[in-house]
Amino acid sequence: MNMECLLPDTIPDSPAFHTVAVTTVRHWNDHLFSFSVERPGSFRFRSGEFVMLGLPQDGGKPLLRAYSIASPAWADELDFLSIKVPGGPLTSRLKSVRPGDQLYLGRKPTGTLVADALLGGKRLFLLSTGTGLAPFLSIARDPEIYSRFEQVVVVHSVRRVSDLAYHDQQTALWADDPLIHEEAAVQFYYVPTVTREPFHTTERIGTLVENGGLFPNTLDGPRRFDPEQDRIMLCGSMAMIRETSAMLEKLGFVEGSNSRPGTYVIERAFVD
Repeated sequence: MNMECLLPDTIPDSPAFHTVAVTTVRHWNDHLFSFSVERPGSFRFRSGEFVMLGLPQDGGKPLLRAYSIASPAWADELDFLSIKVPGGPLTSRLKSVRPGDQLYLGRKPTGTLVADALLGGKRLFLLSTGTGLAPFLSIARDPEIYSRFEQVVVVHSVRRVSDLAYHDQQTALWADDPLIHEEAAVQFYYVPTVTREPFHTTERIGTLVENGGLFPNTLDGPRRFDPEQDRIMLCGSMAMIRETSAMLEKLGFVEGSNSRPGTYVIERAFVD
């Protein structure tokens, strides 16, 4: 048995963190999993923010990593999506969590992938690769988003079909959502793409922008990005973020922040 992967049933209390219990775990494939934890009564966050999660380690501070919250701000539980990093100090242990196990949860969520960092517009595009989908699962279930934008488009680019976490649940999640199901039925669009296996869409995000495949046929407006009406969030690989940010800047988009809203935004905390 791999002792490195064993997790304690309980962990020491820490004044700097909440101690929360895992409620559910799902392994999508051999390198991708999601899990939920109970939400402390005092824990508040804006949809799209991230928080520190971690476990104790011998003789030192807790081992922590930043994780985007995948559940909406009104949810009773906190959802997270994670890769399994071979030899990763935290994920080599975290991948073995089971319901009832305890984790440390930071007390102060933060981030720039929030509605406050964007100016108003008509169409909101949420462009993600891999686990970068997580904050957009939160944002796309936020009632405020559907009052601020006429149409919301989630784009998720992955290498393998099995990496499309929540692919089969996307429609059900929104259709059964108690707060936004009526709005999402007419305002929400989901564009998955797989780059290394056969799938109905196989181009990378940049190519989909160029050939118009990123814009569903029933979407109002032009089949291109328009800085006058479009607002864009980016989360995922550094290559995608750098390439897409450069393209947006050339088109006249301006990066936003909490203190100065703009027409597109990235999560600076995750960018080298």
